[in-house]
Amino acid sequence: MSGPQRIVCLTEEPTEVLYALGEEHRIVGISGFTVRPPRARREKPKVSAFTSAKIDEILRLEPDFVVGFSDIQADIAGALIRHGVEVWISNHRSVAGILDYIRRLGALVGEAAKADAYARDLEAGLEAIARDAAQLPRRPKVYFEEWDEPLITGIRWVAELVRIAGGDDVFPERAAEPLAKQRILEDPGEVVRRAPDLILGSWCGKKFRPEKVAARPGWHAVPAVRDGALHEVKSPVILQPGPAALTDGVGEIATIIRAWATHAGKAP
Repeated sequence: MSGPQRIVCLTEEPTEVLYALGEEHRIVGISGFTVRPPRARREKPKVSAFTSAKIDEILRLEPDFVVGFSDIQADIAGALIRHGVEVWISNHRSVAGILDYIRRLGALVGEAAKADAYARDLEAGLEAIARDAAQLPRRPKVYFEEWDEPLITGIRWVAELVRIAGGDDVFPERAAEPLAKQRILEDPGEVVRRAPDLILGSWCGKKFRPEKVAARPGWHAVPAVRDGALHEVKSPVILQPGPAALTDGVGEIATIIRAWATHAGKAP
């Protein structure tokens, strides 16, 4: 069998991909934030969070490959590299990047053909959603809120999935920024001025509170607030740059947008 045989996944998306490819037997450690697939939490030891990791425990697992994500995990990667561990830190932030990530991870574990087939299936699912969305009678303007204190707008792959599902992100210039600090809205009134028809909330691990959003000063004038069109999309299915976002995440967004487009703007 080619490729690494003892893999530690510092975030959820490599775990989900390797399980989908039938290569879960290679995984020896996962992130404590992993929820997909559910069986991974039962089967694999949890050795990391987003910005910290149990380095000694990881080393005891004797990994021959560790997979992480972005500058957020640079310190973890550096510590493991200094102990002679091979580490791959990806930095994908778009739908195309997620699909490419799946293909690259598959190639790195010696399963390029399976990964390519899986990515093509995901692409086909997105194309089907886009075809359905093209038939909707109208497109909503969508404000996606990733955090509430301070207000942080959605990252690039989220804005792209909103567009695929039939909507238009009201902060496309923010979505292009890779770092959360660059997507902070200093002036909440900017949301009011951009007048979204839908508000989607995914507060990165805590419950979205529509009533708190609706009570913000001046937000009664926002069409989404006026019509009660505020919805939660839970963070595990949309805020990790992996298969979940391209399946369940975009599916939930598409359902919300379809209901809005076919019910005169009222919440379903």
